[in-house]
Amino acid sequence: MAEVLKLEKVSGGYTKSETIIHDVTFSVEPGEWVGLLGPNGAGKSTIMNVLLGQLAYIEGEVVLPAPEKLAFIPEHPLFFDDLTLHEHIEFLKAVTGLEGTAVDVETDRLLSLFRLSEKRHHYPASFSKGMQQKLMILLALLMRPDLYIIDEPFIGLDPKAMKDLLRELETRRQEGAGILMSTHVLDTAEKICGRFLLLNEGRLIAEGPLVDIQKKSGLDGSLLDCFEQLMEHGR
Repeated sequence: MAEVLKLEKVSGGYTKSETIIHDVTFSVEPGEWVGLLGPNGAGKSTIMNVLLGQLAYIEGEVVLPAPEKLAFIPEHPLFFDDLTLHEHIEFLKAVTGLEGTAVDVETDRLLSLFRLSEKRHHYPASFSKGMQQKLMILLALLMRPDLYIIDEPFIGLDPKAMKDLLRELETRRQEGAGILMSTHVLDTAEKICGRFLLLNEGRLIAEGPLVDIQKKSGLDGSLLDCFEQLMEHGR
């Protein structure tokens, strides 16, 4: 089955002399949930920027779905100050072609699930960080894309919202969507991701399911234990 995301020998940075990631190769297949892990400054955000086309310098091959088949959930919520929550949803429908009774039913379900129904006609600028993050999640889920790219999704979420997000994403994964998720919450990543990418100093130093990460680290422990071992020894 063809990958929904592929990077082949990708290097990137803000200029050619400021390369942050080096010769990175990996892919995400349909129905796969991949965790992108690494310490601060490892290059995770740079990879996200590569995927979003936001870097001035990129070399190598990047293969992505069409824009309407890709949803991005950013670490820092992005929204229009002069649009209400409802108007954000209507804008998404207009630019992606979403329409019909099923979309309206799904919209109402997600608004209720993330406890945003009462905020439908309010402006997101007045929301808490967690509520703004829920809006980003709701818009991404409404798209039902082939690929979700998610950057630190748990920041600001209450435990129920975090549980609901994970349940929804797992359903989408089972339906065939690919998921690439950057996170520092390694205990959660260990439970939900089928494969891991470990970055250090802009290079991919380990990848695979937990058993492969354990083998690479020389430990038969948790993902966190293996991560710390690999980071300490720079393997």
